[in-house]
Parts: sequence; structure tokens; C-alpha cells
Amino acid sequence: MKKVLPFILIIVILIITASVVFSVRTAKVVDWEESFNEKSNKPYGVSILYKELPNLFKDQKIRTVYHQPASYLSVNSEDGNGKHVAKGTFIIIGNSDYLQDDSIDELMRFVSDGNTLFISDYVYSQKIHDTLQISIDYIANEKDSISYLSFENRTLKSTKIDRNEGDNYFSRFDSINYTILGYSKIDYKHVNFIEVPFGNGTVFLHTEPKIFTNYNLLKEDRYQYVEGVLSYLPEADIYFDSYTKIQKNYYGEVEQKSNLSWFLEQMAFRWAWYTALIFTLLFMIFNAKRRQRVIKIIKPLQNTTVAFVKTVSNLYFETQDHKNLIDKKITYFLEKVRGDYNINTDSLDDEFVTKLASKSGKKKEDIKALIKYINWLRTKSEFFEENLIQLNRHIEAFYNN
Repeated sequence: MKKVLPFILIIVILIITASVVFSVRTAKVVDWEESFNEKSNKPYGVSILYKELPNLFKDQKIRTVYHQPASYLSVNSEDGNGKHVAKGTFIIIGNSDYLQDDSIDELMRFVSDGNTLFISDYVYSQKIHDTLQISIDYIANEKDSISYLSFENRTLKSTKIDRNEGDNYFSRFDSINYTILGYSKIDYKHVNFIEVPFGNGTVFLHTEPKIFTNYNLLKEDRYQYVEGVLSYLPEADIYFDSYTKIQKNYYGEVEQKSNLSWFLEQMAFRWAWYTALIFTLLFMIFNAKRRQRVIKIIKPLQNTTVAFVKTVSNLYFETQDHKNLIDKKITYFLEKVRGDYNINTDSLDDEFVTKLASKSGKKKEDIKALIKYINWLRTKSEFFEENLIQLNRHIEAFYNN
């Protein structure tokens, strides 16, 4: 032990020296990436806005949408398999170019049924431009990084934003049927906020998503401008888009943080944590040399298949692990289809339904209902006992009919 002590002291001195050097030299770099993620506390995340939504829309349900609107809204429609029918306001802030054509069609049907769509982004998907007959241009900020935002309604608070390289604005729209709500200004005013009637509902388009981020909401009184923008939205349930915020795209990458992430950003705690880990490792290494390895008693193998099945079944029942059971039932069903009928199960479409009905001799309606429900389950991230029961009924109907 006396021989080891100097070695440990040298390691401790090196760790302390390194921590001091890094704490002096390391400067915290601010991440200005525009993620527009509702969980991000970085300057261009929107966690503050997201937390304030219940206060801005009191007594209204706030739902976060992690799916493409095409799948989410179709499931939560009158003829879908969702738990409720989607009605209210669908909000998209930043990164809206992920929208596929079928999602835009579904959003337009949602609006046409009397609901509201709000999008704040620099540009939109081409199908939105074509559907609503709009065009967007860009003007560079050549003098400084300041842009001014204002409303047509003079009673609402105007504001400014900094760190802005330029403004996007509406260069073409139906000035007779569309309503101008706001402007952006560098050298002169441009229209950047409009109201578009569509069917029985309304589309609100805004071209400066940065104003909704944490950086701007905490600076001066810029939050009053955001309140003014959102005041045009009706008092209704909110559907807050987060589909694109959990993916990597050219606008930014969402932070994937552990529970220790904030603590590890603090220099003192980080080095204390690493020091504790190093000493724990050293303790394990030196302590292992001092002890004799335990000789295990090897028992003969037993046939525990039945007990294992009972244990696993009880485990799933007690933990209510519906997702695991649903995944296993779907996997087992598709494996049996491949084995019994020699059918490829990679694509569960109408062709697959027709082949399975032909080879199995089962009713095509039952098979179609089962496959539709399986495809719907694959879009969900949260499951309930009713989903498992319904899946089991569909599978039993396939085998028994």
C-alpha cells in the first residue's frame, strides 16, 4: 500500500491541476442554432413560449404533436381511430419545410372544417405557396442587424429584433380577400403577417419565427409583440407542432440531454463528478487485487420454461407494458403470416391485404381492418390497455373467421 500511495497522490495532483487549467481557459460558447424546439433552453429554442401557452390560452387543452399532420389529423378525425377529434388551432413555429404534400392537404382540410392554422417561418413548402397563391421575397439587412416589427392595428405593441441578417416578406398575395395584420421594416415596411380565409377556417402566416424564441422573449418588452400576434388566434385547443424538432435537419439539431446535462455544464460540478468517477475506478482496481475471487457454485441446468413464461407474463401484467406486448403480438402475427402463407410483410398495403385474403381464405374486410389498425399503432408513441385489447380482437377475428 505504501508503494501505491505516491502513485495515487500524483494522479490527484494532475487532476487538480488539469481542472484549474481548464476552468481558466475554457469559455462557455453560446449555441445560436435555430432549433425552435419546445424543450430547448438555448437562445433560439422556444421553451419559454411553450411553458406560457397554458397562460395565454386559459382553460384550453395544449397538445404536443410528434407526428406528421397527415397521420395525426387523419387518426383524430371523425372517421379515424383516434381517441378524440382534432378541433382548434394547429401551431407551427420554424422548420415548416418538413411538411409533405399529404400533410398540407390534411392541414387544409382541418382548416376548411372551421379550424385555425398558424405558421411562423421564413418560407413555406411550395404546396402552401401554390395552394394559397402567395410568394415570399427576402431583403438583406445591409446597415445593421436590427429589424422592426409592427401591426396594422396601432393599439398593439410594435418591437424590434437584433441579430437579424434580413427580412422575409410577402411579395404576392390576394390583397382583396386576405387581411394584412403586420409588417417588418429594415429600410421601409413590408407585409410579414397576413390572415387567409380558407373554407370555414383561417390560416395565419407570419415570416419571423425568431421573435418567438427564448432570446427575444426575455429581451426588453418583445414578449408584448408575441402576445399581440397570438391574440389573433381563437380561444380553442392548441396543437403545437414538434415533429421536425426531434429530427436532425439543416436548420438545427435538437439537444438530446440526460438528466445530468445541466450539472455537467457547470465547471466545478463536472470536475468533481469526473474526480469521483476516477477515484471510484481506482478503488475498484486496487481493491480487486486485495481480495480473492469468489468461487461460484455451478448448479445443474433446470427446465424452467414454464416458470419463465409465467414470470414474463406476470411482469408484463404488473408493469402494464402495453407497448411491448403490442410489438410482440404484431411481430408474432407477421412472422406466422410469412411462415404459413409465404408472403412478404415489409409493406402492409392494399396489395398485401389482397394476397393474404387470397391465400388464407379469410374475409378481406377483417384483414383490411387488422392491417389498418396495425399501421395506425405504428404511428403512436403511447399505448393503453384498450389498444392491446382491440389488436387482440382483430387478430382473433382473423384466425377464427
